Amino acid sequence: MTDLSPDLVGDYLDWYLGAHPVHAALAGAEGYDRTLGDFTEAGIRARERESRRWLERFQEVGEAGGPGGFEDMIDRELIMSTLRGGLAYEAWPAWRRDPSVYLGPIFGSMFSPFLHRLSPEGELVEAAVARLAEVPDVIAACRTNLDPALAAPLLVERGLGQARTARRFLTETVPGLVADEALRARLAAAAEPAAAAFDGLVEFLEGFQATGTWRMGEELYSTLLREREMLGYGADELLKRGQEAYDDLDARMREVARRLPGGSDDWHAAVIGLQDDHAPTLEDMRAEYDAETERARRFVREHGLVTFADGEECRVVPSPEFQRPILAVASYLQPPPLSASRIGHFFVPFTPDSFTGEQVRQRLRTNARAQMPSIAVHEAYPGHHWHLSWMAGNPSRTRKLFRTPYFSEGWALYVEKVMREQGYFTTPAQELAHLDFRLFRAARIIVDVSLHCGDMSVEEAEEFMTTKSSLTPGTAKGEVNRYCAWPTQAPSYLTGALEIDRIRDDYLAAGRGDLRTFHDTLAGSGGLPLGLARRVALEG
Repeated sequence: MTDLSPDLVGDYLDWYLGAHPVHAALAGAEGYDRTLGDFTEAGIRARERESRRWLERFQEVGEAGGPGGFEDMIDRELIMSTLRGGLAYEAWPAWRRDPSVYLGPIFGSMFSPFLHRLSPEGELVEAAVARLAEVPDVIAACRTNLDPALAAPLLVERGLGQARTARRFLTETVPGLVADEALRARLAAAAEPAAAAFDGLVEFLEGFQATGTWRMGEELYSTLLREREMLGYGADELLKRGQEAYDDLDARMREVARRLPGGSDDWHAAVIGLQDDHAPTLEDMRAEYDAETERARRFVREHGLVTFADGEECRVVPSPEFQRPILAVASYLQPPPLSASRIGHFFVPFTPDSFTGEQVRQRLRTNARAQMPSIAVHEAYPGHHWHLSWMAGNPSRTRKLFRTPYFSEGWALYVEKVMREQGYFTTPAQELAHLDFRLFRAARIIVDVSLHCGDMSVEEAEEFMTTKSSLTPGTAKGEVNRYCAWPTQAPSYLTGALEIDRIRDDYLAAGRGDLRTFHDTLAGSGGLPLGLARRVALEG
């Protein structure tokens, strides 16, 4: 008999938290912070089987009409889209292809708790010690599960770069976050076997003869767009939309570039010229981002664009060491959504210690002063930080646990345009940088689809990003590596922003509220697939 119990969602969430304890702990759920979970093949396949059974149960409920009201229906649809996306990857098992499946949870579970400090320091250390004891088993699973015929050299090299940071991170950086001397010593001692396991992984990956591909292929790529993101179209249509957006933005940038001193149609040269004005050091860059973030917050409040969550705070800090080898751009870490905290962290993209002076200079160039306003808006106000601190007030556990980058990244790019409309970008240079970031996201759509559908090589993609957007060669290399490792994510920014624009137009035309109400309602609903977000705004 079909289970129409309203507890079905709650039962699923309880199962999910237990099956994914790192996600549970990082989300602020209590009782999951002393284990990394089961990364063996048997454990992974067991989760896949259970996920399929859960999807079948939710589908049966949907066919029967389902209990509850509109909001409950949205929760169920969100869960089903998440399950469909996860199960689609059975045909593309990342756990056989990519070391980051194993490394990411270790790094995140060790770093984030000390950043957020939701528990007393002694409890944080005890939980970290328990997780460290499991690291050798997770590393052993990584070595056992990686398949040379499926793993791609590019993905293995990314994992190797992360693994090389592990010893210092585990034995020095994380203990250095502990104030109590005895607790710090206990954590450092517990980290040594985990660091030794990483030393062995480094040696293993250095000799690992991977021959697989990172290319996902059009069929699965389109399946993810339709089933997980609920876009209603596949890779071909996405590529077409990206090309159209690029051409439109290219024309608009030519017009703005002509308004610069000594301006011309050559916006690419103009943007490169803007990059000459940058902070002198990485720490100066962080300080300037801090000031810009506060300016954006004041502007948003003065213009009444959104309602702020009580107690929200965005801290502007250097990116963590383990992130630096694999991420060349600014990023954001949200407050744990199941906790009472509303403190988020804007990570400024510091470089690895191994970078040369010239490589550091290039990083500073791609965070030039004209670009900082757009980046601070995107990462902080009213972008990721505002959205995710505000969203944390939604009573639905489902919305707090599951979201799609097509909404969250789309939102952050959408509000860049809102801030332009409201007059935040005060000079042609800032406006050109703003448009350049949108064009960069259009280029991402073209490159990501072309890479994974076999129409572009890595070298061609890097050239495209340096000639068709304003990325420096070093940053373009890091970006393209990211696209290869994370298919379908790069198009989420502009795709989501354009769809949110359309939802806003329909919402205001229907007289459902003003701009602030739209922002509060849509962003407060979570980070939904865009088809569901439209229903919340126009039907809820």
